[in-house]
Amino acid sequence: MMLKGKTALVTGGRGGIGRAIVSRFLREGARVYAADLTPEGSLASHDEDGSVFVKLDVTKEADAIAAMDEVSNASGKLDILVNAAGIEIEKTIEQTTLEEWNRSFAVNVTGTFLTSKHALPLMRIASSSGTSASIINFGSYDGFIADPGLAAYCATKGAVHALTRAMACDHGPEGIRVNAICPGYVDTPMLQSFFTGDGSGGDGKTIDQLQKAVRDVHPMRTYGTPEDIANLVNWLASDEARYASGQLWVLDGGLSAQVQQMKL
Repeated sequence: MMLKGKTALVTGGRGGIGRAIVSRFLREGARVYAADLTPEGSLASHDEDGSVFVKLDVTKEADAIAAMDEVSNASGKLDILVNAAGIEIEKTIEQTTLEEWNRSFAVNVTGTFLTSKHALPLMRIASSSGTSASIINFGSYDGFIADPGLAAYCATKGAVHALTRAMACDHGPEGIRVNAICPGYVDTPMLQSFFTGDGSGGDGKTIDQLQKAVRDVHPMRTYGTPEDIANLVNWLASDEARYASGQLWVLDGGLSAQVQQMKL
């Protein structure tokens, strides 16, 4: 088991990708705290999986402090932090209200800042044992290139990419590695919402037609699963990745590798 004896906290831990990460960490022997707004999360289910639920609104500093206090009291350290909580708004900047813009940054960027900030003391304790601690943020391939109608989302993910590099530089000397996962299309409630939303460019197509179109634009002719993302997160969390830090790990089935015009 790659994570035996380690303690992990996953924000958005009751969502699609977050739940897959929690499940993988548990199988690898970690003690896992699944932090989210509700025990059900975006999947609207409350399956007992062996993780410890922690109520956490990542936009509230008091919640971040309380979550880390809970981890400290029970485990005394934190080896792994995964900042998987996030939201997506399908609008151009002209359509986006200031409230929506601020909310996007509050969850996707400020949430990553707050949980990381208050996790650092516990992660220093973990790294003092001689193995590195690991923070894994969630960027997106939309932080490099842009999908139409996702202006605020793209902006927040670009910010997470820059923050990840800065954190890696600042805290690498303390034995804390920081990386970002940058997924493409992944089969989650957020993706299904995109298929039905204004940002999808649906033009009257059925959900099945939209899903096929998205799969076909990928060189691998499919989009990802939460488990695909969890596999890479698990490696970055483990001691096998001891030399990996400050990187943006794109996992998108080759989507961003191709010249899109060649699909015309």
